[in-house]
Amino acid sequence: MDEDAVLNPVELATELTIAWLGNQNNRIVPEDVPAFLRTMHATLVDLSASSSNLPENDGGAAAVEEFVPAVSVRKSLASKDHIISLIDGKPYRTLRRHLSTHGMTPEEYRSRYNLKPDYPMVAESYSEQRREMAKKIGLGNNGGARKKRAAKPA
Repeated sequence: MDEDAVLNPVELATELTIAWLGNQNNRIVPEDVPAFLRTMHATLVDLSASSSNLPENDGGAAAVEEFVPAVSVRKSLASKDHIISLIDGKPYRTLRRHLSTHGMTPEEYRSRYNLKPDYPMVAESYSEQRREMAKKIGLGNNGGARKKRAAKPA
């Protein structure tokens, strides 16, 4: 590991203390700053010692975390009006924004819970509403070609 990559607890404690003292909402008397800095340093040393004592995985392979869904896959798709998230068990019309708040893509979500590639990300009724609205405003109709055909006399 590079020397630059190793964080010095004293420097880190100093930086954190400066940042904490720089906040206008934190009020402290100047005489208490050294005690706060010592407490911050001791905490950082304890945290770094406890992280170095963690057992390593067998063979250095990353541990595969098993994710338990909040509801069954069948129950998540039981309603046409919403899809129930397997992450938190709450109903959503579309899962994309919900997944992005958890830092996931639909592919990662499907692989996490062993879902089929065609598992929907949008509720059926919401998809139908969007489809009707798109048809109504003429999306996907190649509208210019139809107008030209209608304008030509037969």
